[in-house]
Amino acid sequence: MSTESPAVPAPTGTHKMTGEQRKAIVAGTIGNTVEWVDWALYSIFAKIIADEFFPSGNGAVALLSTLAVFAVGFVMRPVGAAVLGVYADRHGRKKGMTLTVGLMAGAAFVIALTPSYQTIGVLSPLVLLLARLVQGFSAGGEFGSSSAFLVESAAVGRRAFAGSWQQVSVAGGVLIASLLGTITTSALSDAALHAWGWRLAFVVGGLLGLVGLWLRVSVEDTQSFTQAQGEGRTRSNPLKAMFVEHPGAALRVAGITVAGTLTYYIWVNYLPTYANLTTGIPLSKALLSQTLCLIVFVVLLPFVGLLSDRLGRKPTMAVFAGGFTLLAWPLLHLLGSSFLSLFLVQLVGMLLILGYSANCAVIMAEQFPAEIRATGIALPYALAVALFGGTAPYLTTWMHESGHSDLLWLYVAGASLISFLVYVTMPETKNKEFH
Repeated sequence: MSTESPAVPAPTGTHKMTGEQRKAIVAGTIGNTVEWVDWALYSIFAKIIADEFFPSGNGAVALLSTLAVFAVGFVMRPVGAAVLGVYADRHGRKKGMTLTVGLMAGAAFVIALTPSYQTIGVLSPLVLLLARLVQGFSAGGEFGSSSAFLVESAAVGRRAFAGSWQQVSVAGGVLIASLLGTITTSALSDAALHAWGWRLAFVVGGLLGLVGLWLRVSVEDTQSFTQAQGEGRTRSNPLKAMFVEHPGAALRVAGITVAGTLTYYIWVNYLPTYANLTTGIPLSKALLSQTLCLIVFVVLLPFVGLLSDRLGRKPTMAVFAGGFTLLAWPLLHLLGSSFLSLFLVQLVGMLLILGYSANCAVIMAEQFPAEIRATGIALPYALAVALFGGTAPYLTTWMHESGHSDLLWLYVAGASLISFLVYVTMPETKNKEFH
């Protein structure tokens, strides 16, 4: 006889969350948060990692090499999405999420403990590359499993609110990583920061990942999955079922993601490094600006999720993409060396991104039935993220080094226009039957 606790109850026709549903969302959110700390630390300490893991002599080449490793990590995200998405659809969201956080934390410890290029030579960047490949594999499966888990744990009429916590957790992880970056860059000398400060941040991130592992072991699976399993609806090959039975939904998920991932990785992850590189603003001030904007972003996310549950997915997402299509040029041209200019550019961009981040988990989950939901979310999303998100910091830095920083706004506006057209033409799923 099974000794497991009951699965998270399915919605009962009311907007009010049950105690089990709230517990599942809290546990899922905290677990996601600590995993994304480990992922975000790399971009925050990109310039220091460049000095430690690549030959000295040309700082721009070393930074581009570091960002190339960042981008290669994204290449593994579709692989992780396919493998771990299928795993979560066949064996449950809980098992999928437990595996992803263990891989992410383990890789963070490896990065923290790997000797520098000056100590072990070419082995240093090779180990860094392998660790980021593992983290990319983990991140690829994380989004599908956690999004399916949170949305399936929601009450009727609260799916966007529940799904928004997936992005609260991602932004929360970036916020914690940003705080670690702010504290270490402000409190330590440059020598101490390079010698051990950045490594300590990765150790803290790995330890937080172990906390996330414990939380995920303690939570139960959703009733949507256990019901599909009990009724024999789970598929032996969810990947094939997605391509054969739901190709339009898979393409829609990719289109939904294009502008969201590009603007997110520029504004939320990389803008402090980019501003430091292009305007000369101290990295500590740039990270402080990022931290303050992230606090506003995290606080507002669930409220925009509630707005989506009331108004619909299409209007709230269209405001995001339309806003960036119109404002990309003025925002990027206002970026200057003062703290205020950077703060205003970051804040306006993050306020716009709320329209995407509050909706992405729910709108993707609503495209697929439970038996292929994790795979259907994970793979198209990961492919779009790898193509547009993982390359964003590299292309942004390359544009600067090549003297084409003035063209970055075209890249952002073009991607936003593509997603805007997807948003206004896709079917509204706010009231779609969900199982």
